[in-house]
Amino acid sequence: MNEKPVKIQTNDQIILEGLFSPGSTAKGVVITHPHPLYGGDMRNIVVETLVQAFQKKGYATLRFNFRGVGRSSGTYENGIGEQADVMAGIAFLQEQGITKIDLAGYSFGTWVIAHMIHKVPVDGVIMVSPPAAMMPFDDNVSVPQLTLAVTGGADEFAPPGLVEALVRKWQPKAAFEMIDGADHFFSGYTNKLLKIIQENF
Repeated sequence: MNEKPVKIQTNDQIILEGLFSPGSTAKGVVITHPHPLYGGDMRNIVVETLVQAFQKKGYATLRFNFRGVGRSSGTYENGIGEQADVMAGIAFLQEQGITKIDLAGYSFGTWVIAHMIHKVPVDGVIMVSPPAAMMPFDDNVSVPQLTLAVTGGADEFAPPGLVEALVRKWQPKAAFEMIDGADHFFSGYTNKLLKIIQENF
């Protein structure tokens, strides 16, 4: 996917390992991965599907390992320190001259985005399987930049009913898509996921 390894420094001096691919437009996206304590990292298949979808649209892509994952320094910080990781990712894209920046998260990565979105100026947000049955999302959070949320019909961590209710609170105009038969890991359904993402931004 034409990515090169990069190192990103956060405001609290954590060094994150990432993979960056320049795009053919002035647009870029920071992509966040699933839960570090359950084996989540930037090489997850759903994360790679997101990378593919955005690259096909000419976006620069940046995915990285949250603090404490892989070769990123630091330790897991309950989604709080991880917000600084996303902000460092946005700053990295800005340093590359990218002026339109989106965020795309999967599972735990969506939780991090939802709780830091008010701190950063981004253009669009895509969320895949926000784990509403696993992690508490703040009821007062709004995500006005949300354009799309996707989950699987058989996802026990992000059940369609709970996810759709969250989406309606976050941004009533956002698209909500459910993939029949898909579980939280989208095994056998990544092509459908890719198609849905490409059609919605």
